[in-house]
Amino acid sequence: MELLLILVGLLVGTLSGFFGIGGGMILIPILMLLGIDIKTAIGISIIQMVFSSIYGSYLNYKKGSLILGEGIWVGVGGFLGGFIGAYVSTLVSAKILEYLFLSLLIFALYRLFSSKEIDNRDVKSLHSMVLFSVGGMIGIFAIALGVGGSIMLTPILVGFLHYPIKKAVSAGLFFVAFSSIAGLISHLSVGHIDLEKGLYVAIASLVGVYGGVWLKEHVSSSKHKTYLLIMYGIALLILIKKMFLG
Repeated sequence: MELLLILVGLLVGTLSGFFGIGGGMILIPILMLLGIDIKTAIGISIIQMVFSSIYGSYLNYKKGSLILGEGIWVGVGGFLGGFIGAYVSTLVSAKILEYLFLSLLIFALYRLFSSKEIDNRDVKSLHSMVLFSVGGMIGIFAIALGVGGSIMLTPILVGFLHYPIKKAVSAGLFFVAFSSIAGLISHLSVGHIDLEKGLYVAIASLVGVYGGVWLKEHVSSSKHKTYLLIMYGIALLILIKKMFLG
């Protein structure tokens, strides 16, 4: 099992760095296929997100693709929302969480498919409290499901703030750092974290994150979007198989 968790960590870390996601939307279905229940998988996912998002954001900042200004307000909102989201997960059944997760993946596929490519437009500014509120709502929903929230935030940044897709991806991963740390603290307090399994996945993911960020900088925006849609589609199929076919 330990070797499998390390390999999964490498894979999810690469996807995290390349797509700017926390990795939960891929990691949770895989862990479920390995026989781990969804609530334990959510806890493992949150540990992995803390490691990969902090390291990936550092790499993106060094490469100049991370805009810190507005991201701070969204991130603080996500941090507070993450605390609430962890407690929400204790009040909702595993089956409901699975259906919410399925809905989240379908929403992400739709928004990404319908979004227009933006490479050379100015980034719009929003009031700090609007950004804070957006971050808070995404944080509550995302951490309850064990995902970082970037799959909801990235379409908002591209569709409404006109971020270029690669900078939106970097900002999404930065948001994950805030929401996942809050989620980790909250989940630890309610006992939903398997630290041993989580650390196997998280530490291995750091190697993958480095490779994923490097790959992101070497593909075009159009190909990046196509790969993102493919990745979401695969996660959707895995989850549907687990939920309806066993």
